[in-house]
Amino acid sequence: MIALDPSTKKRPEFINVRVRRQDAPGEAPYWELHKIKYEPEMNVISVLQRIAAQSTNRDGKKVTPVAWDCGCLEEVCGSCTMVINGRVRQSCSALVDRLLADNPDEVVLEPMSKFPVVRDLVVDRARLFQGLERVKAWVPVDSYYNMGSGERILREDQERNYPLSQCMSCGCCLEACPQYTKIELTQKPGETDQEFEARKQAAHSEAFVGPHAISQAMLFNNHPTGKSLAGERLDALEGPGGLASCGNAQNCVAVCPKEIPLTTSIARAGRATTLHAIKKWFDK
Repeated sequence: MIALDPSTKKRPEFINVRVRRQDAPGEAPYWELHKIKYEPEMNVISVLQRIAAQSTNRDGKKVTPVAWDCGCLEEVCGSCTMVINGRVRQSCSALVDRLLADNPDEVVLEPMSKFPVVRDLVVDRARLFQGLERVKAWVPVDSYYNMGSGERILREDQERNYPLSQCMSCGCCLEACPQYTKIELTQKPGETDQEFEARKQAAHSEAFVGPHAISQAMLFNNHPTGKSLAGERLDALEGPGGLASCGNAQNCVAVCPKEIPLTTSIARAGRATTLHAIKKWFDK
């Protein structure tokens, strides 16, 4: 005998959806209510597709479709992150039946609060990727020519690196981190696009780099080729907005959809930066 999921025993006829919308960057947000017909095995992306198809709110008034980001639809690309029923998560893997089991009245959708809103549920995650640039989260290569076999990686290192390599830059850890605060600048009158971009870059470079970047720094410092930039990565983590800005709240590891051991990476980074600083002091 197959036991049924309790959430499927009483299925509603309709689903109430509350969406926090914003028409353009810097404009005031507002709430919009929608009502769609319930279907089994829906995820939040399916809900947004149904809302776009009917193009009316709960009162029957014509509205523009809600804007959102998505790509792979299988929790790999990380682009569909949003706050759903008060918790940051991937909308492609957020199943409506489970959401209704927690809150049968409605599904509430909001954009991430730590990034500037472009429109509705779409946010500008440029700062997230700049954090990866700050720690040089890549493997340096001189060319794409065949340079022969690389250094062998021990199984212990493989097992340590694999969980970190699953990071999809979704931003869940940043949304949950109390030290990662929102930076939203507006272009001043007479300021050129280049000047505005430089001012944003400067503000981002002083702010907390984020747990995702710290973890990726540890991943590439443990890579046989990537470790050639280990010193530069540790220098970045010792600088402004680096490891010292982490308050060890441990929210990041609690919300990571890939269950990456971010706090372990942060602890390893603390030891590595300490040894790096001592070594630099003796090398003077």
